[in-house]
Amino acid sequence: MLSRMDAVDRVSQQDSLVLKQVVALRREVQQRQRELKRAHAEQVQVVGQRAAARASIQSQLGQRKALLASIHSEIQHLQAEEAARQAELQREAQARLTQQQQSAASSLGQTVGIQAPPAGAPPPSHYGGVVGIAMQYLGTPYVWGGASPAGFDCSGFTMYVYGRMGVSLPHNAAAQYGYGSPVSSGDLQPGDLVFFDGLGHVGLYIGGGQFIHAPHTGDVVKISSISGWYASTYVGARRL
Repeated sequence: MLSRMDAVDRVSQQDSLVLKQVVALRREVQQRQRELKRAHAEQVQVVGQRAAARASIQSQLGQRKALLASIHSEIQHLQAEEAARQAELQREAQARLTQQQQSAASSLGQTVGIQAPPAGAPPPSHYGGVVGIAMQYLGTPYVWGGASPAGFDCSGFTMYVYGRMGVSLPHNAAAQYGYGSPVSSGDLQPGDLVFFDGLGHVGLYIGGGQFIHAPHTGDVVKISSISGWYASTYVGARRL
């Protein structure tokens, strides 16, 4: 009888132990399920956030592409306008040059009524023909330190075109300002050197308030008006 009771007691203890293990295991499973559910929710949230970020990036890329396309179109439009403006300026300058050459040829046959320039006035320009030479290089790219048809900087351009006339100039805008005679802005003639930006820039006056020059990196030899920035930074002019 005692032996049977001991057996029953041992079975009861084993059942109790198994029950505790089952309860503990169930709790562990439930905890794992909660953790998995939370991890899944976090994963879903991360996936959603990444999808939203990807959609936002794609939207921004689309907007930037549209903006770049618009800018590219605007640049092409401005380039076309500038090309047309330069062509018109070139035609005007060429017409002035032709008229000046005709006037000069006509004046060669006149011997009456010629007067000496007023005292203190700069001598008349002897190099108006340099404008025609300079016009041949419209559109040549700006190259820093350049002084050839492969590319010019500002002083390299004036040095080169005057060199074609047999006049030697240094390859430096400030140094070129020391050559020739000073000319007031009201007495400018084609062929005069015009200086800007604290003697940091030089060009060649072509008449009509315009000059031809090699402006800066990324640009080309072109015709500009002595107005706006150029008027505000104008230093003076020299006649060779």
